[in-house]
Amino acid sequence: MSAAVWPPIPHDELIKEEEDSLARELEWLLNTLQETLASLKSGLEECIALLAPKEPGSTLALSSLRSESVKGFVTRVGTRIVKGDIHLRLATLPLPRSLPTYPLHLSNPLPLPQLSHLLTLLNQSLDIIDITTWTGDPQNAFFIAGQLRLLADTIDDARLTLVGGEDVVGGRWWEDGGDEMTFSPPISSTLSFHLSISSTTLTLTLRTLGPVLPTPPPSTFPNLSLRHRLGLASKPPEHDEAERTFEYRGEEVRVREKVRVESQDPSLMAVMAKLSALGHGVAVWRRGLAVVMGEDEGE
Repeated sequence: MSAAVWPPIPHDELIKEEEDSLARELEWLLNTLQETLASLKSGLEECIALLAPKEPGSTLALSSLRSESVKGFVTRVGTRIVKGDIHLRLATLPLPRSLPTYPLHLSNPLPLPQLSHLLTLLNQSLDIIDITTWTGDPQNAFFIAGQLRLLADTIDDARLTLVGGEDVVGGRWWEDGGDEMTFSPPISSTLSFHLSISSTTLTLTLRTLGPVLPTPPPSTFPNLSLRHRLGLASKPPEHDEAERTFEYRGEEVRVREKVRVESQDPSLMAVMAKLSALGHGVAVWRRGLAVVMGEDEGE
């Protein structure tokens, strides 16, 4: 699509008029952006409010769906688990004497590093907006473009923190030795209790651990018991970490059994929805500013 000017004007004058038009459009865009920054700040403050430590908190059920392996609940207040009562029946976890289940009673608050890091990123985003609004030159397009890029990256990091995974803060269970005194009675040294956030759900992953044993030589296999030869001996539960080894509390271990249960957290779902909307809004402004500035949108 092309535009023509009638009556025709000299080429140099046409170029100058185009530049003046772009300058006016850029000025309008930068002025309008100040109102948008206030709206973005409000959205981020709403996210922080959803993570604030407000009583009575969120009580979430953590129970396995088709078995009696895990039954219980936890209560999240802000970035910590302040209450929890869970009972386990795992094939590789010996039960205490005269008890039908293995009890886990939370006696001290349990921090959630992912949510603490998320809160840090949200506050960093607010700082970026404040600097953009009050410190820098609001009519400097290059400064504003750089701040929007930084804001987009920080919001995206916050969103990915809620998505979870091994690469986020608190995502590597083997690096979290935990405190045995968090539970009453103290948790077994062969049991790993790991709470994390995965796609806005509170996820509890329980692992029973055992030492890494050397592989016996092939000559010893014919001496297996008759139950093993006939395939009647009980097999360890299958899971996705069976072939991996981990450094846990200074020892090399294998995961004998792994059980994972999840519970949807409405507050975290709301935070994710708001962050996705905020990230989309920042991306729209970055594209519009790049077009007016004549730059590549990916720069």
